[in-house]
Amino acid sequence: MKGTNLGELEELIMLTVALLYDEAYGVAVMKEIKKRCNRSITISTVHAALARLQSKGYVDSRYGEATSERGGRRKHLFRVTKAGQKVLEQVKEQRNAIWSEIPSVAFNA
Repeated sequence: MKGTNLGELEELIMLTVALLYDEAYGVAVMKEIKKRCNRSITISTVHAALARLQSKGYVDSRYGEATSERGGRRKHLFRVTKAGQKVLEQVKEQRNAIWSEIPSVAFNA
């Protein structure tokens, strides 16, 4: 299917959504990536990637309850779908297969 490959940022965002599980919303994803990867990305970049992932069927979303700490606004929460889980597992298997084939001398130059 065309357009279903994951980019590196999309993979990172999906992994973070899975990690955060029930608290995966834009700002939380952005902060977690900064914390774990020391990589700064803008909230608009996160939202654009989440929109792409949702259009591919790799994440779905729902709205949480409104909270006073957010001025009555609701969080837009995301979760990885079964299709998303499957594509993440495929990417992991592909990378592991390549890593396992690299000769040890390749890094001893």
